Amino acid sequence: MSPILRTERLLLEPYTPDDEEDFVTLFRDHRVSRWMGDGPAGEAEDRALFGRIFTKVYARDLFDVWAVRRNGHFVGHAEIKPSDVVRGHEIIYALTPEVWGSGLGGELAEAIVAHGFGTIGLTEVYATVAESNEASLAVLHRVGFEHLRDTTEEDGSTTRVLRRRRATPPVGRG
Repeated sequence: MSPILRTERLLLEPYTPDDEEDFVTLFRDHRVSRWMGDGPAGEAEDRALFGRIFTKVYARDLFDVWAVRRNGHFVGHAEIKPSDVVRGHEIIYALTPEVWGSGLGGELAEAIVAHGFGTIGLTEVYATVAESNEASLAVLHRVGFEHLRDTTEEDGSTTRVLRRRRATPPVGRG
């Protein structure tokens, strides 16, 4: 089960069945879903995705997935998981449009990255972002991600692959 993470303003905790409506509402919002995976899906697909968090991800302890809350209210979704696309662990997050522009994106990304480096023990973490998603690219650059490469999707669009490496402690003189 995914551990509980806290930041100054956010609580990341495993989903509960009661979170289904908030999850579906987030993924049904085209302002959000246009940037997620293959874009907007149907409501049935979003509900099935939510169900798989319990039946596959949590049940098999595949990777970490969280409901993101601020002041007790659902404000987003977060994950860190292995990805064949980047050949490493990728962070994924989405926030409700009501909190966009408040600095929570950077705070959330930092929390997920810190978990990857600290708890999971990763040396690098990746993110994939549509080239046209300038807001997310700016957030990730601010928190230390660097452009690694671009990939061209089947529809001709470009996805940016970003990477952040764990800072290595200086080597002492022996």
